[in-house]
Amino acid sequence: MSKAYQMNQRYVDSQEKQKMLYKRTLIIVSISQIFGGAGLAAGITVGALLAQQMLGTDAFAGLPSALFTLGSAVAALIVGRLSQRYGRRTGLTAGFMIGGLGAIGVIIAAIINSVFLLFTSLLVYGAGTATNLQARYAGTDLANSKQRATAISLTMVFTTFGAVAGPNLVNVMGNFALSIGVPSLAGPFILSAAAYILAGLVLFLMLRPDPFVIARMIESSDHEHKARVHSASIDQVDNKRGVIVGATIMVLTQIVMIAIMTMTPVHMKHHGHGLGAVGFVIGFHIGAMYLPSLVTGVLVDKLGRTPMAIASGITLLLAGLIGAFAPGDSMVLLVIALSLLGLGWNFGLISGTALIVDSTETSTRAKTQGTVDVLIALSGASGGALSGMIVAGSSYTTLSWVGGILSLLLVPVVVWFRRGKKINTNVHTSGTDLVD
Repeated sequence: MSKAYQMNQRYVDSQEKQKMLYKRTLIIVSISQIFGGAGLAAGITVGALLAQQMLGTDAFAGLPSALFTLGSAVAALIVGRLSQRYGRRTGLTAGFMIGGLGAIGVIIAAIINSVFLLFTSLLVYGAGTATNLQARYAGTDLANSKQRATAISLTMVFTTFGAVAGPNLVNVMGNFALSIGVPSLAGPFILSAAAYILAGLVLFLMLRPDPFVIARMIESSDHEHKARVHSASIDQVDNKRGVIVGATIMVLTQIVMIAIMTMTPVHMKHHGHGLGAVGFVIGFHIGAMYLPSLVTGVLVDKLGRTPMAIASGITLLLAGLIGAFAPGDSMVLLVIALSLLGLGWNFGLISGTALIVDSTETSTRAKTQGTVDVLIALSGASGGALSGMIVAGSSYTTLSWVGGILSLLLVPVVVWFRRGKKINTNVHTSGTDLVD
């Protein structure tokens, strides 16, 4: 029996140690999320503008978002598989390091003016986005059912610090880039490279013992759990339904959020706003994506997953309507629209994530989470790619309208979930009565 196994077994045998590890994991993941948040902000803020500058057209301005989102889809699958087999520490560290290499590639592409290298590097850069998103699961590994949404939200709150700082350092990093002979729009990617690599180092050095490994050991030693797995066919139906609905909630919110957010910098530039103004609006947007998380997590745990999913749809609808009617030169209305867009995404992500965790066992959880995040990333890639085409063929107003209306699909999805769950509960109760 290895020394590492013996050390892990101490946590399995002691609930007090499990509680301590749960709290420690939240702190470590939160620290990594500060750096991770700063890393993801560069691509969001200047990715479209960099492509627009290098390609000389708006029609493909949404392509960078689509590329690094597509890259995040592949990375989500890999990180999920690595985490399932080796633990969160290995999966998350690898993802952040690869994302950092992608950011370095973008910088080189801007220096040598290579569109091919830019697009290739953006795909690799997407690994950081996927890892930053998957890190939210690490905090739930040792959480009970009444703590899960709160645990998710805690790690997301700390993402805010880096994610808000990133866009507002656009001018600073642009000036720094120029001072060392790098194009100004590549400056924020210098920050991304450093931030992602630091996030990976924090997890690699500090996430010991691995919370997912401990959770898996706890579950495998729980004989009562094994009995439940063999007998709970009704629960398995509910679990599949929960995974489907949780994934659908996150996919729809991702499409709407990515599509509108991607084209906002281009829309603002057309109306005379400078890079600093773009960073200001995107900073509010990213802040709204993450900062309300602490309150959102508590609400999801207290009020339930489905009411908050409905709230997500309504909030995204309001964001789309305000974005559609806001004059292009109105900073105030753009800030409100993008803030609501971030808030609606926040509601959807946390409620959907909690449903996924509720509906999976540790034997397949990380792999399932990675697969779901692939769907989220692919939906974001589609939203990013189509957004540029919609705006080029019609307008930003049309894009906002389409996004707002699409978000309303969350309501029937949630209704279907609640209705199905009630039917299964009634069947289960009737069956129990007959046996008794």
